[in-house]
Amino acid sequence: MNKQILILGAGYAGLVCALQTRKYLTNSEATITLVNKHDYHQLITLLHESAVGARSDRSLRIPLGRVLRDKDVTIHKGTVSRIEPDNRRVLLEDGEELSYDQLVVALGSETEYFGIPGLKEHAFTLKSLNQARLLRTHLESCFARYPLERRPELLRFVVGGAGFSGIELVGEFADALPELAAEAGVPLELVEIYNVEAAPGILPGFDSDLAAAAESSLKQRGVRFLTGVPIVRVDPGVVHLQTGDAIAAETIVWTGGVRGNQLVIDAGFETDPRGRAKVDAYLQSTSHSGVYMLGDCALVLNEDGRPYPPTAQLAWQMGGACGKYLYHDSHGGLKEEFHPEILGSIASLGRKDAVGKVGRSYKTKGRMAYILKDASQYRYLAKIGSVFGNK
Repeated sequence: MNKQILILGAGYAGLVCALQTRKYLTNSEATITLVNKHDYHQLITLLHESAVGARSDRSLRIPLGRVLRDKDVTIHKGTVSRIEPDNRRVLLEDGEELSYDQLVVALGSETEYFGIPGLKEHAFTLKSLNQARLLRTHLESCFARYPLERRPELLRFVVGGAGFSGIELVGEFADALPELAAEAGVPLELVEIYNVEAAPGILPGFDSDLAAAAESSLKQRGVRFLTGVPIVRVDPGVVHLQTGDAIAAETIVWTGGVRGNQLVIDAGFETDPRGRAKVDAYLQSTSHSGVYMLGDCALVLNEDGRPYPPTAQLAWQMGGACGKYLYHDSHGGLKEEFHPEILGSIASLGRKDAVGKVGRSYKTKGRMAYILKDASQYRYLAKIGSVFGNK
């Protein structure tokens, strides 16, 4: 019997799932269709570099046709508008309907704004190449306009959130903004970079000594940290803090949280309060049979019963495991419970600096940490059969 397997999303989880599923199931056994809004795969973990021009958009955009060439996977360009698991069909924005025997949902996450008034309307986010391009253009505009307008807020940059994404973006700002200032003939001492975080410190989940090393490195390059200070409101060009203070800034970027995909919630899948789909030990929806949930839209718990943080390495390991599960669904055999092998976590702090941990105990920082982080990107690209373009 030829099964119709439908995979929604060509991010880290969805793309690896498509590749691995075809590795185990022949074309006569399963028809695999991969639905994605773009005809390319985005290296989301490197968006902070693209946002400041450190890496070209082209190098982060991998054509799906190149990766899936000769894999007998149908690429269907489209945007999902509704999932109907009870009817085993998916509706696209253009009105097309796709049916399936088995469904893999890997649609990623959405930004969590925590109900902060004005944040969604007046802050940049960084979850796609298009958003990175928009931010980069805006940064260049701020420096180009300053010699003409002389407004201090044009040279004031606020990043909300000091987690992984926020710190990596702040590191790129610390390296790139001096270059932009020099090009525009703007004195560097006029440039102000703020990182605002509601938690007591930066990089939650990292060992305290690594977080301290990251903070020291960034402070030396001019970053001003405001920790333990929640943002309570954002007006156009103004960030209001719980302390009563306000920061006037033309550039406000929010990296402070993610939640599950609204399409998953609207479809009626069982989710946690943050909208992430609950799954069993084999990544299947706890509320709907025949549906696998992968990547950032799924809630996967570690041995302590706490959610794994949403990372690229977790996502592509979920995709690989799902390929095996789909094989067992067709051929039988014992499925192994999903237990990811977390190889460590490294946060870049700009072009040649980083901090992190490899394995369970090896701590690294500085140039070596940056090299190890870069190596992890090549490891993933080798897995999907691709290579970097030019920076």
